[in-house]
Amino acid sequence: MTSNPDTTIDIDNPATTAEATYAVTDPATGELLATYPTATAAEVDAAVEAAHGAASGWGRTTSVADRAALLRRVAGLHAERRDELAAIIRQEMGKPLPEAEGEIDFCVEIYTYYADHAEQFLADEVLEVTSGAGTAVVRRSPVGVLLGIMPWNFPFYQVARFAAPNLATGNTVVLKHAPQCPASAVALAQIFVDAGFPEGAYVNVFATNEQIAEVIADPRVAGVSLTGSERAGTAVAEIAGRHLKKVVLELGGSDPFIVLSTDDMDATVSAAVEARLENTGQACNAAKRFVVVHDLYDDFVARFTQRLLAEDTGAPLASVAAAEALARQVDAVVAQGAELACAGDRSGAYFPAGVLTGLDAEDDLARQELFGPVAMVFCAADEDDAIRIANDTPYGLGSYVFSTDPDQAARVADRIEAGMVFVNGVGAEGAELPFGGIKRSGFGRELGRLGMDEFVNKKLIRTVTG
Repeated sequence: MTSNPDTTIDIDNPATTAEATYAVTDPATGELLATYPTATAAEVDAAVEAAHGAASGWGRTTSVADRAALLRRVAGLHAERRDELAAIIRQEMGKPLPEAEGEIDFCVEIYTYYADHAEQFLADEVLEVTSGAGTAVVRRSPVGVLLGIMPWNFPFYQVARFAAPNLATGNTVVLKHAPQCPASAVALAQIFVDAGFPEGAYVNVFATNEQIAEVIADPRVAGVSLTGSERAGTAVAEIAGRHLKKVVLELGGSDPFIVLSTDDMDATVSAAVEARLENTGQACNAAKRFVVVHDLYDDFVARFTQRLLAEDTGAPLASVAAAEALARQVDAVVAQGAELACAGDRSGAYFPAGVLTGLDAEDDLARQELFGPVAMVFCAADEDDAIRIANDTPYGLGSYVFSTDPDQAARVADRIEAGMVFVNGVGAEGAELPFGGIKRSGFGRELGRLGMDEFVNKKLIRTVTG
C-alpha cells in the first residue's frame, strides 16, 4: 500500500482516545495495565495480503458445511473461555461482570446460529422465469476481503455479528478493534486460530487511522463494516465511496421509549430502567429519550427517577474522557433550563445515573445521543405528539413502544422512523433478528438472514432452453 494524503481519516471516538494508541486502562482505577505496539506499514500490508490469499483459496474452495463447522468451534471456544473473556471486557471498558458474561453468551448464540443456518441461507435461490424458456437461479458467493472496524462498548459481540456471517460465506476478515480493546482483539484472533481457521481468514491489525484509510482504498479489499460514531461513519463512507466499496454502517442512536398506556406502571418502569442502564448506558440502541403521554407523565417520572437512581450500576463508564464528554452534554442541557435529578457526583470515569426533565423537545440538545446512564423524559399531549417527538431526531436506530392497545401499538410502530421497533419489551434482540438503522444511524443490516446478504455476490445464472 502506498501513502495517499487524500485518504487520511480520524475514526477513533474522541470520548475515549485522542489517537490510535492501543492500551488497556482499567476505567475503575485509571491504571494503565498494558500497551500494544501499533502495526508497521509492512505488517498492515502483510495482513491484507494474507486475507487476500485466504479469500482466493480457502474462501472459494471450501464447502459451506466445512466453514460452518469452524464457526461451531468458535462458538465452543467462546463458551469454554467465558470467564477469561468476560474478565477482559470488564478490565478494558468497565462493564459489570454479569453483563460481560451475557455478552459472551450472546456471541455463542450468534456463531452457532450461522453455523446452523449457513447452508440454508447460501443455497441457490430458484427464480420463476416468465420471460422465456429455461431456468434461472441466484447463487450467493463471497466477495473477498472485508475490513471490520469495531467499537469498545461490546468488544466481542460486535465482532461476532460481523465476522460470523461473512466467514460462513467465505469472505475473509481484517479486523481493526478499538484502541482501548487490544486484549479483546488478541483473544479473539487466537480463538479463530485455535478453531482451525487458516492463516489470513481472520487477521487482527493494530492499525492507525491513516493506515486504515489506506486499507479501505486498497484494491484487494472488497468492503468495509463499521460500528461506531456518526463522525467515524462519515469518514469511512467517504473513502469507501470514492473507491466504490460496499459499506455497512451501524452508528449512533437516540432511541425513543414511548409510553402510551399501561396496566402495570411498575413493570413499565422496570423495562424503562433496564433499557436505559444496559451497559451502563453505553449502547447505541439503548433507550435514551422517554416520551410519555400527559396522563401518565407525572407518575412515570416519579417512579422512573426513583428506580433509575436506586439501580445505578455503580460501574464506571469506559474511560474518564467518556465521562467528561457526557458531563459536558448534561451541563449544556441543564444550562438551557432542564432539571437534573441524579444519584451523586461524577468521579473519574464514574458517572451517576440521572434523569433530565423540563427539556424543550425543539432544542438540538434534546435530540442528541447521551452515551451513559442519563435519561431524558418528555411529556407528549397524545399519540400523534408522542410520534412527533420520537421522530424528531437525526437518528433512526431502535425504538420502544409500550401500549395496552394492540391496534395502537401496531399503528405507532408503523409510523416510527427507525430500523427497529420493540413493542412492550426490552432486551428482545436475537441472533436471528436483523439489526440496523436509518437516517444518521447508518445503513445495512447485521444478524439474521439479512446480515448474511450484505457482503455476497448475488449472481444470476440464467440458462436458456428451446
